[in-house]
Amino acid sequence: MHFRKGIAVNKVVARFADGRMVKGMTADFFPNKDLFHVVVTTSPAGTQPVEIRMQDLKALFFVKDLDGNPDYRERKGFDPARPPVGRVIKVVFKDGEILVGTTTGYQPGRPGFFLIPADPSSNNERCYVVSAATEEIGFL
Repeated sequence: MHFRKGIAVNKVVARFADGRMVKGMTADFFPNKDLFHVVVTTSPAGTQPVEIRMQDLKALFFVKDLDGNPDYRERKGFDPARPPVGRVIKVVFKDGEILVGTTTGYQPGRPGFFLIPADPSSNNERCYVVSAATEEIGFL
């Protein structure tokens, strides 16, 4: 799969409910679609993209860098000098991971929503949270 000129391509980390992870690039993720594709950047040229089904995901992280910094510990609070935009939300996943950020699109009963992390230094620019993979979602 190659990306056509003019198509928005995103660096993503797909985290699955079963703990697996796929890192790469996508140009066909839409929250209302059942599946999308990721071109794994470490795969040899000509390798087919990985098909990812929304029902298998925990969350899709849109990242600044695919490698990230494994030693960085993301802050779960907001900088008082920079008031958050949107509603402040806390997500607890079934595996115990906690995300804190803002959202403008969360509604109970919907399959998922976008969250922007509280920490502007996070490698995550935004995250699509799959509601079925969560234990608890609440506004702060």
